[in-house]
Amino acid sequence: MKLGFIGTGALSSAIVTGLKSLPDEQTAVVVSPRNEAVAADLAARFADVFIAADNQAVLDQCDTVMLAVRPQIAREVLGELRFRKDHHVVSLIATVSREEIAALVGPATHVSKALPMPMIARLQGSTIICPPNPIVAAFFARLGGVIEVEDQSEFDALTVVTATYASYFKYLDTIHSWVRSQGVSNDKARDYITSIYKALANAPDAAPDEGFMHLSQDYATRGGINEQVLRELTERGLFDTFAESLGRVHRRIAGT
Repeated sequence: MKLGFIGTGALSSAIVTGLKSLPDEQTAVVVSPRNEAVAADLAARFADVFIAADNQAVLDQCDTVMLAVRPQIAREVLGELRFRKDHHVVSLIATVSREEIAALVGPATHVSKALPMPMIARLQGSTIICPPNPIVAAFFARLGGVIEVEDQSEFDALTVVTATYASYFKYLDTIHSWVRSQGVSNDKARDYITSIYKALANAPDAAPDEGFMHLSQDYATRGGINEQVLRELTERGLFDTFAESLGRVHRRIAGT
């Protein structure tokens, strides 16, 4: 594989960083020069990462190409490029459908969608791909795991999960800010919250046959403080509002 990136931002940097952290990894990587700072940083850190003269030069030098441009400019950027039939194209653009990408990158016929996350730089977090593709699956399996999805609607639904990260950290920030307001030092509060939520993240692995609501009920001891917070948030409609927001995100992703 000779791997190219059209669009060199944070996600491209994370994928390359994760890839190059693997032992004996020698895949040649060609990045576009659009984000000069990111491209230069990658080329400086890794001897087999090269900066192409422009986006077309990326295509001309590579057989596998990942599209990581912003959705607002994707149609304009891709419409100016000449793809080959033998290109394997992997779109990382969440809000543009595979069908539209396929139309833009013709005559290339091997077109997949993938959704890696920034933590891929640390070889963490599974990447979903659609449709199943052995080459793309083998690539991302080495970088934290892969989940292959047959159906575009299933892919879109799973994509909505990635819209919850900022809210998760705001949730932790709310806890942190309240604890700080009680006179606890910043470091103690942050360290304790981090350690607790790291441990909670492992709880589903300890009960692989149980749903998340089962775990919620396990922690919500009757009459206890977990039950109180869960009840109060539920009564105020927090989770219903959250679900409604997920629905709106899904309509945006699916183009409906």
